[in-house]
Amino acid sequence: MPSVLALTDAQIGTWVASFMLPLFRVAAVLMTMPIFGTTLVPKRVRLYFSVAITVVIAPSLPPIPEVHALDLSALLLIGEQIIVGAMLGLSLQLFFQAFVIAGQIVAVQMGMGFASMVDPTNGVSVAVIGQFFTMLVTLLFLAMNGHLVVFEVLVESFTTLPVGSGLDLTHIWELVGRLGWVLGAGLLLVLPAITALLVVNVAFGVMTRAAPQLNIFSIGFPLTLVLGMVILWITLGDILNQYQPLAVEALQLLRSLVKAR
Repeated sequence: MPSVLALTDAQIGTWVASFMLPLFRVAAVLMTMPIFGTTLVPKRVRLYFSVAITVVIAPSLPPIPEVHALDLSALLLIGEQIIVGAMLGLSLQLFFQAFVIAGQIVAVQMGMGFASMVDPTNGVSVAVIGQFFTMLVTLLFLAMNGHLVVFEVLVESFTTLPVGSGLDLTHIWELVGRLGWVLGAGLLLVLPAITALLVVNVAFGVMTRAAPQLNIFSIGFPLTLVLGMVILWITLGDILNQYQPLAVEALQLLRSLVKAR
């Protein structure tokens, strides 16, 4: 008689856990990170991509603790993987939002705060300059293989922060503390443009004081708008030197959150 393959509950639980638990971490990263986690990428595509990545990396992962599908410990492990993955994705969102804030500040200073458009990635109205900065940082991030570094850190996180090792609340507080860094980074990005536009506005104020009969509002607004575009065009020539240190710091934060080298 042909032999019958007998599988125990422990073996089935180990096989399922070795695939399902990493899948939740990978899916959480792809659902929350910029570019892949936006509404432009359908959820079904993100899910298929998560499954494909998990299938590729599963054989090289360290041993996964045995879990039982109907046990409370399985739900706790799943929640842990979702929190770790979401923490990685949100840390990248902070980096991208620094450029969005920079665009919003410049738009208000140059008088283009009213010129808004719907951001297709988030579904909200943002200033046109902010949307331009978002597209710019997205192209720079992809051109410099930032997404490959993210996937490398994600795979390494299963070794440095294995499944079932528990969560370190200090890393979560570190991520919350970076919210101030986002505002500071956005200000530093557009500080030259803000300074130049401030000088322009001060000059218009002096002109209004010296010649009150001039209708400064009729010529000041279009002139500020044109000069703002020229200043923005000039400052974009140095955007790469401003992008690199911010990207390095964001990726170092990503590694520190999972204790990677």
